[in-house]
Amino acid sequence: MPVLAPVPPMAQVTIALHELVPHSYRHYFNGRPDRPHYRTRRYDFGASPLFLPLVRAFLNTCAAEQSPDYRYLFTLIGSELASNALKHSRSGLPGRSYRLLCERHRDGLRVICRDDGVTTDRRIDYRERHHLIANPGGLDPTSDSGRGLAMIDALATDWGDNGCPGHREVWGFLAYDLEDSAWPHLTHEP
Repeated sequence: MPVLAPVPPMAQVTIALHELVPHSYRHYFNGRPDRPHYRTRRYDFGASPLFLPLVRAFLNTCAAEQSPDYRYLFTLIGSELASNALKHSRSGLPGRSYRLLCERHRDGLRVICRDDGVTTDRRIDYRERHHLIANPGGLDPTSDSGRGLAMIDALATDWGDNGCPGHREVWGFLAYDLEDSAWPHLTHEP
């Protein structure tokens, strides 16, 4: 088999992120409430952190009918899940991706991030389980790591994961009333 020559470095160009979104999906990113209400909305994002503004636009649009505080929190929780997928899984490698799924429920929104699994050469048995846990001291500004899941633990109404390192799904649920979130207590302190 012939050996292929390496691809030469290509020039960097700047384009609007919406140009990377197929026309039929652009309403997922416009920041306005939908005319017909959705039950679920899903989009696959590329491996680069440069797509994170598109992630935030997607999440903000999913919560467009809610208050500004709710939209902010939902976008923050989903963005953290996306950042973790890029940083801690194969989804951050070139040519890979991760999926965000937003589910609308009667009492709140759930965002689910499905990544491409842990970076290992070892084959992972589908029965092998390892659930994520938030670092109890993770919200300490001097801690070296663990702030992301600790933040999700404090701000989301509920969160969890499927425990499968091979293709992890981490989800966060945010109730519309924000009662179980630390957010109202953080923003309305005397």
